[in-house]
Amino acid sequence: MTSNGLPRGIDHVGMTVPDLEAASTFFVNAFGAVPLYDNLKRTQPPFSGPDTEKTLGLVKGTQVVAMRMMRLGNGASLELFEMQAPEQAKPARASDLGLQHFAVYVDDIQAGAKRFTDAGGVLLTEPGKQLGIEEGKGNFFCYGRTPWGMTIELLCTPDRSGFDTIEPQPRYIPPPR
Repeated sequence: MTSNGLPRGIDHVGMTVPDLEAASTFFVNAFGAVPLYDNLKRTQPPFSGPDTEKTLGLVKGTQVVAMRMMRLGNGASLELFEMQAPEQAKPARASDLGLQHFAVYVDDIQAGAKRFTDAGGVLLTEPGKQLGIEEGKGNFFCYGRTPWGMTIELLCTPDRSGFDTIEPQPRYIPPPR
């Protein structure tokens, strides 16, 4: 196989969480995520020191104390990191630079929103119709925050007629479960 350096797609999204077990439970309950493996168990020595700090761009003195990879439906996986650091900022807001949220596709927005809140998440609004070019029959979205304050979007876009005809390539949509 010849490689041209272009990506095949998103493999995983990494995020730092305050408690690996609580965050894992949230993702299992809210989205049916499946824990795949622990790359670093709490019983092992933490990843730390200058090499770790350089590799991950961490604040000096940070320790990675646990890491877990989780499968999320038929899309990218989630890599959860629990870290102890001398300085930790609160989760980003939509107005901050950098990764501000990721979206999960659900077939039933009301059921997905209920699972999210039952798992401990808080919706910023109730599910509403998608806007602009993404508007269409059955197209809904809403944003919510995890128990630790990270923003996640839930969306359902069965009607793609507003943008399918103008895209140079089809937008990815996870296959049905």
